[in-house]
Amino acid sequence: MEIVAVLVAAQLAQATVSPAARCAQLVSYYDRYGVGRSNNSDGRRNHTRIAAEFDCQRGDYRKGIAIMEDLLRKKAFTVPPPAVPETVPPLEAPEYGV
Repeated sequence: MEIVAVLVAAQLAQATVSPAARCAQLVSYYDRYGVGRSNNSDGRRNHTRIAAEFDCQRGDYRKGIAIMEDLLRKKAFTVPPPAVPETVPPLEAPEYGV
């Protein structure tokens, strides 16, 4: 029963998160965890990430979200579940060094 409750809660959370917030969440997640200290880390300079952010800024949220989810999977990340809107920091949040 607990698994069913978790799945239902995840579906409800996904239904209540706006596409703009989801897009910002995925970009922020990648910016925070996709940046490494090695010379091979592209982090915020990743062209796929930049294109997804532009798509989101233009209002093409579906495309931006799909690109970010695909990028996270290609970088061997688990795509985070949709967060409650008030828990997603803005892209310009100080904790992200912007």
